[in-house]
Amino acid sequence: MENLQGNEIEKRTRLKITKKLMPFLIFLFILAYIDRVNVGYANLEMSKDLGFNPEIFGFGAGIFFFGYFLLEIPGTLLVENWSARKWLARIIISWGFLAIFMGFIQNTTHFYLIRFLLGLAEAGFFPGIIVYLSHWFRYQDRAKAVAMFMTALPFANIFGSPLSGLILGANWFGLAGWRWVFILEGIPAVIFGFVTIFYLTDRPNEAKWLADDEKEWITNELEREKTVKKAVKHFSIAEAFKNRNVIILALAYFCAVTCVYGFTFWLPTILKGLSGYSNLQVSIIAALPYSAGLVAMLCLGWSSDRRNERRWHTAFSLLAVCVGLFLSSLVLDNVYLAIAMFCLAGAGLYSYLPSFWALPTAFLTESAAAASIGLINSVGNLGGFVGTYIVGFLTNKTGTFYSGVIYLSCSALAAAILVLMVKAPNFSEEKNI
Repeated sequence: MENLQGNEIEKRTRLKITKKLMPFLIFLFILAYIDRVNVGYANLEMSKDLGFNPEIFGFGAGIFFFGYFLLEIPGTLLVENWSARKWLARIIISWGFLAIFMGFIQNTTHFYLIRFLLGLAEAGFFPGIIVYLSHWFRYQDRAKAVAMFMTALPFANIFGSPLSGLILGANWFGLAGWRWVFILEGIPAVIFGFVTIFYLTDRPNEAKWLADDEKEWITNELEREKTVKKAVKHFSIAEAFKNRNVIILALAYFCAVTCVYGFTFWLPTILKGLSGYSNLQVSIIAALPYSAGLVAMLCLGWSSDRRNERRWHTAFSLLAVCVGLFLSSLVLDNVYLAIAMFCLAGAGLYSYLPSFWALPTAFLTESAAAASIGLINSVGNLGGFVGTYIVGFLTNKTGTFYSGVIYLSCSALAAAILVLMVKAPNFSEEKNI
């Protein structure tokens, strides 16, 4: 009888938490990602208007990640030890205003400065959410929760691509369409930043929307998980930073992110060059790889939790990116085959994320986990600069995207190899976690 009652409380609590938190968090991440990558669609007109060459655009788009790097770890620790909702609200409001300011840049200096400040403003959002999810979801539910949250990435591109394409055709009040892309897509972040303060709850014991028995169940489950991890090994923040797995994961994420953003920022320009289609047509076609990514992410996240396995799921997805990009480089003269290979790469670009981000919280707890997630994400996201800039640099030097695409393919292969070098934590394979 007690077991039946316990199962009913568990089911009810998990459902309530998912329904309350996940739609809102997904929506926030969609806003963040659109404001981060819409520069790739704006570039269909922006570089021509402002006289940027591919190298300038690649540097400006990628400098975002230097700002992101600086505040990543402190921001993640604030989510763990202070207040998730207050810090996330600060992040969202400030990046919204800076995204709007992008619509008023006039030269290279403005471009570099605002992109850097945008990265500084957004620092801590993504890893902060990963830490925040660990306050609400048990280890065995975490990959599914992360997979659900990560659907924001393909959704942002699936809907953001044609939206940006439509806005590009506008010319209101004497401002070019690419400027309106930044302005109109930045405003919602400011609005929902204020909403975040009142909507989110920091911890289960503060949740007025959970019944007492539900609060007790999830709190006990999370405490039991921490106890088991500490019995295996308790890491301080300093020890976590020196941990072999943390260092390897940071390097793997660097290589993966190099590929992700090199692909994302340059895909519209590559498609435009291959096809000669209109901006709207290019933006619609660009949504196809991300549609494949959405399906693959949900399937791999479910499979990773069901099999309680993380490394091979992550590596398999990254190998799909490697193969898709390599094959696309061989058929760049055939737009249809190239799009098909981009879809294969797109499937892997997002499906590796749920299993990857379940790895740090498998062997670290509390502040050590938060700081390590911040470290992995901040170091890894420097790859966003490297991938974006190197594709622009190689394109500017060679006059073709071939070398840049090959470079991204090699980065994905390196990421897959590094993930397989991570030692699987013994405790995470136990059924009683």
